[in-house]
Amino acid sequence: MYRQEQIKPYCQHEEKGKQMEQMFNTIAPTYDALNHRLSWNIDKYWRNKAISYLCQFQPKTILDVATGTGDFALLAARRITPDHILASDISEGMMDIGKQKSAKEKLADIVSFQRQDCMSLDISNDNFDAVMSAFGIRNFPSLDKGLAEMCRVMKPGGHLVIIELTHPIAFPMKQLFNFYSHHVLPLVGRLISKDRNAYDYLTKTIDVFPQGEEMMHILKKAGFKEPRYKRLTFGICTMYMATK
Repeated sequence: MYRQEQIKPYCQHEEKGKQMEQMFNTIAPTYDALNHRLSWNIDKYWRNKAISYLCQFQPKTILDVATGTGDFALLAARRITPDHILASDISEGMMDIGKQKSAKEKLADIVSFQRQDCMSLDISNDNFDAVMSAFGIRNFPSLDKGLAEMCRVMKPGGHLVIIELTHPIAFPMKQLFNFYSHHVLPLVGRLISKDRNAYDYLTKTIDVFPQGEEMMHILKKAGFKEPRYKRLTFGICTMYMATK
């Protein structure tokens, strides 16, 4: 078990997946505005970098795991114009917002939202040309199991791209990010989201989540091939890429 899997936002005795659903349903109304504000809109740049990577392969079918409010899926729909994107999440509250945005952008014919448990996807093997996730895998109750499911539903020769918040390793960004993530981020998160636990949980999981070379071994163990990674914005975010 990885250390972030032991961290839960509310009660240690309740199953983590249920707590994730509860937490994201609670913060859904403020999620987009708060995330863009807390990242100074750099999260949009990170998503664009990941989609730029996928663009070269022109996948026709894409699975977005832990889609949240659908920003990653909608961006892929606009830039890649695939035949279909399945945007999956455990939180209906988050996806309701995604559906509204999809309808507003007239992308509902490309992007469909579906409640799925990332630990056991109700999807057949070898189904998608590409699988992606933005800021979601850190919340998996079991990282190994969730990644193995992502690999299972991706076609042989398909492409994986993941972006995830990580901890910078070099001075002075390491120290600056440590102060920001432990003091500014939880305070602003509590004030705006009205959930005292959600952004404390976020900081704690970033601190201990596997990154860099350790993640390469984890991706290989899940069944992916040729894993590699690229640190973005001084290591605050890392993009992981692999094939099957």
